[in-house]
Amino acid sequence: MRRILIAEDNPTNRELLRELLEIRGYTVKEACDGREALAMVDQALPDILLLDIGMPGLDGFAVVRTIRENPRFVSLPVVAVTAYAMQGDREKIISSGFDGYLSKPVDSASLVDELKRLLGDPNSSVTPNQHSEKQPQKRAPGTTGKGRGKP
Repeated sequence: MRRILIAEDNPTNRELLRELLEIRGYTVKEACDGREALAMVDQALPDILLLDIGMPGLDGFAVVRTIRENPRFVSLPVVAVTAYAMQGDREKIISSGFDGYLSKPVDSASLVDELKRLLGDPNSSVTPNQHSEKQPQKRAPGTTGKGRGKP
């Protein structure tokens, strides 16, 4: 079962994310601020971190910078969950060390898409980094794949 750590200072936002994740079968841990998130990354060893940018004290940028400096967690997928949704914010966030971006309020379909992209299919034991062979193309019924759909 995949483990997800949510780092979010707003209890309502944490609850919403937790519920969206738990109904999909994920194990969820929660941190209320950046310092707690760093401690929990080390303890809980999550498969992915959903990280709010605008937390008091240690913000999301400082947290992801600290995570990327630690060789143990350099490859941990970190998704920004943020109200920063102006033009250029996504690019700034991704270039700061985040692997993904979700704007608030979080859309459940976008959340699922990001998790699939970064973790792979939750019903599969294969992670995205384990895919080494190209999947065969599906063809329309009655075709051989040669020519233009001729049988």
